Amino acid sequence: MASTFDVAAVRKHFPALAHKQVYFDNAGGSQVLTEVVDTITDYLLSNNVQLGASYPVSQASTKLFEDGCNAVAKYINASPEEVVLGPSTTQLFRNLSLSLYEYITPDSEIVVSKLDHEANIASWVQLAKWRGCTLKWWDSPDKTNPQLDCGRLRSLMTEKTKLVACTHTSNILGTINDVKAIAKTVHEVPGALLCVDAVAYAPHRAVDVRDWGVDFYSFSWYKVYGPHIASLYASESAQMHMSTLGHFFKSTDTLENLLGLAAANYELTASIPTVCKYLQGVPWDEISKHEEKLQGILIDYLLSKPEVYQIYGEPTADRAKRVPVISFTVKGRSSKDVVEAIEEKSDFGCRWGAFYSNRLAVDVMGLDAVDGVVRVSLVHYNTEEEVRGYVKVLDEVVLS
Repeated sequence: MASTFDVAAVRKHFPALAHKQVYFDNAGGSQVLTEVVDTITDYLLSNNVQLGASYPVSQASTKLFEDGCNAVAKYINASPEEVVLGPSTTQLFRNLSLSLYEYITPDSEIVVSKLDHEANIASWVQLAKWRGCTLKWWDSPDKTNPQLDCGRLRSLMTEKTKLVACTHTSNILGTINDVKAIAKTVHEVPGALLCVDAVAYAPHRAVDVRDWGVDFYSFSWYKVYGPHIASLYASESAQMHMSTLGHFFKSTDTLENLLGLAAANYELTASIPTVCKYLQGVPWDEISKHEEKLQGILIDYLLSKPEVYQIYGEPTADRAKRVPVISFTVKGRSSKDVVEAIEEKSDFGCRWGAFYSNRLAVDVMGLDAVDGVVRVSLVHYNTEEEVRGYVKVLDEVVLS
């Protein structure tokens, strides 16, 4: 693929984009690559057997599965022993919390961000309840542009802090949090671990868990142009604090054996290398520049009419500060009504609601838990023409 970004060439990899529907709900799930579909089909037709046997087809299937796991590890800059795949980020975090049951004791403290999707909240709230330990909320006083501030985090942590959970990018706000700085702050307390939800971040930027120094890091590949499967990273050092959920006769030297529970779908895992190969051909710097242009069109429009719209998250198109997950409300109108009016007039598919970030929407932003915001979530295969068309329809719906 050319070094300069070519959105037309990119779109040819996604068959769904040939249909009339315009996809502006990508944070809920991106469209899938042709190569992914082909790989899954080929696996099911040619290699659909149990892994680990000695006969040739099983050996081939085992290699395809291992190649998928290895591709995940390489993609995030980890070792294969530090990666496990499962049905969803929500499930993987639940498994992780169960494995930390013995590490979290009644005198421990857990710090959880209120800016998160419930996937990275519920498990830790439940674990704190089960263990009878202290749960602290990491929030923000800013209702429209909440931030995860390291100074605030440091004020919440003590020598008893065992775990901090936060998001790399909120699926409502789109703001990029500095997880490297957060990890450094967390590790000021010996034994404290950082768990990061990257579901809304991963579709937009490269991932490097070693550079950031995080202990746990998870995202879903169906948000990153792949199949409905997720991966979790746990550093080798963090695994020392985990108890296995696996069978007693299994070794505990890999994250797969600790948490996997045979939950990684074979054919979906086998398709992940095709996602990684595709992303190697589309430079992340070019992706972020293109997405900056896309979000700039909508954000500039919203900011031009402050008497009508309230934007949430960083009120800028600066790609260093946010990804194109853009949420707003219309003053005097319900988010549901706005979205439904847009759908009546066009083929634009966006969403309204709280998107499983209810604590953020209600407790931090002061919004209704059901109506929430209007969310437009873009990715690199969207076009400037699409966004301009959306702005035109939105303007007609709201101001006509």
